[in-house]
Amino acid sequence: MNPPTERGGWWHEYVCPAHGVELAHVGFDSGNFPAGGVPCSYGCRVDTPAVRGAWTVLAHHFWARRIRLLSYDGGGAELLTSYARLYSDLTKAGEHEQAQGWMQRGRLFHQALTDAVWGVPIAHSILNLAGRAELGETLPMLDDMVAGARRARDAMVAQDKFSSNYTAWFNALGTTASQAAAAVRGEVWSGEKEWLTGEHGQFAHVEAATGEDGWEWEASTYYHGFVLRAYLLSLRGFDPSLVPDRLEKMIAALASIATDGGILPALHDGPYLRVPLALEWLEIVALARQFTPSHGLDAVAARALAEVGEGYDGLEDKLTNWFNGPPRTVSPHPTLSSSYAVIRTSGIQAILDHGPHGGSHGHHDKLALYLYGATTPWQPDPGQVPYGHAQWRAHYKSVTAHPTIRIDNLEPAEATGELTQDEDSVTATIDGWYDGVRATRQLIAGDNYLVDVVRVAADREREIVLQFRPDVELTVEVGPEAIRTTWTGDETLHGYHVSGDAVPVVRPGPGPADDPQRVRTWLDWTVVGAAATYCSVYSTAAVDVQLAGDVITVDGREHRIGGL
Repeated sequence: MNPPTERGGWWHEYVCPAHGVELAHVGFDSGNFPAGGVPCSYGCRVDTPAVRGAWTVLAHHFWARRIRLLSYDGGGAELLTSYARLYSDLTKAGEHEQAQGWMQRGRLFHQALTDAVWGVPIAHSILNLAGRAELGETLPMLDDMVAGARRARDAMVAQDKFSSNYTAWFNALGTTASQAAAAVRGEVWSGEKEWLTGEHGQFAHVEAATGEDGWEWEASTYYHGFVLRAYLLSLRGFDPSLVPDRLEKMIAALASIATDGGILPALHDGPYLRVPLALEWLEIVALARQFTPSHGLDAVAARALAEVGEGYDGLEDKLTNWFNGPPRTVSPHPTLSSSYAVIRTSGIQAILDHGPHGGSHGHHDKLALYLYGATTPWQPDPGQVPYGHAQWRAHYKSVTAHPTIRIDNLEPAEATGELTQDEDSVTATIDGWYDGVRATRQLIAGDNYLVDVVRVAADREREIVLQFRPDVELTVEVGPEAIRTTWTGDETLHGYHVSGDAVPVVRPGPGPADDPQRVRTWLDWTVVGAAATYCSVYSTAAVDVQLAGDVITVDGREHRIGGL
């Protein structure tokens, strides 16, 4: 039962090359790579240098979490001192020579970012146990962490990448490691200006990396939480009232997309389902509860706890009295999201993607419509596989994987839509994504239904496809006046669809990114022409739908859709 004794690689290589699934989390507590290779859920055994390096990353992170858990009960000091000796030995050669060219090189791992994510819990553990004489052995490691965080942050600033999610973690490491070093030395911490309140500290970063609506600029649920977690971990012992309002808006942004049953849609890059991520959500919610009473994330924590299952260790329950001051009492005013429109009506939650692409973590999913029940992902964002699998990563980034519009089977350019809204509807408009093509998607919320109207206008005859991408059983029935769909999960969704001469093409396709081998029923609603209008009505119970000309009537309420 020991930590690994080698430097780690890049955890995103921890993926089966055949099936695209993340490999099994086995053998971490032994510190020894599994004999015969790491299993995948389809029976493969994978043993490559890249997978060994990724396994080593995850094993080191496993031990950092274990030590942190022990430290809250007064244990782990011996492990920390032995780790400090190991760290000194493994990093004496300097930067990791096997890092890929695009990476900011780390010392213990390929990436400096991985060094930071591992180092923060190690530094917190030392801070928890400060006062023990033997922890003097950890000072060379802590000082090296601080110097590495400073060097890495300076590099991001020099490259005009200050707003990167990396910077949040470099600041988090600089904060926690310098606090731990000061505590071990018996000194008062003096790093607040450098790491929190100064020109390139966390408070400057939260303003640079998020919008007025609170969304981290990449508009990825995962990276939003990744950065938020770094901020919250940095604020141990800090007064919440002195923190920029933007942090509370970040918490509100997460709550705004969560379903009543606690599903956090995996918007843009990020795992669709992953136990280590569920553990991180538990930690984020535990700290958010202490930061603001209006966090709105209790259902997220409950669902994350259910996802963790046997992997639960209760770490978040140890994170008490985190801040030096009471929770914030004044919540910032809600702001219309520049990334996503969220519509809720009678058991349906719809998310319309209209905002900026999101850089390298963005997907080609402008005007995508994601549909959720409280606990059912009827038509979810499929998320992303570990990045080490180039082929499946390209698929989940592509337009084909998302419930949006595809033109001539081409990938669109990066683009941002324009959102308008009135009392009961929102409309997103986009052009410039496909040459010569303009499209709008309007969502209208009825009392017990949702109307979805998609209009596409092109400069010439094109193949125009509106895609449906379920993660539940989908049945499709073509009738004389409409197509009817049934989406069957924990909750059932009914769809009524009309679109002139559009042809519904049903075919098998991959499910979400946690398992690309899970086959789902895809529907491609296809028009060949210079224009197309598609209208869908969704409900969780029976509704009366009538079509007359370009007017669709739902339970007696008329909606003019045009163009059919």
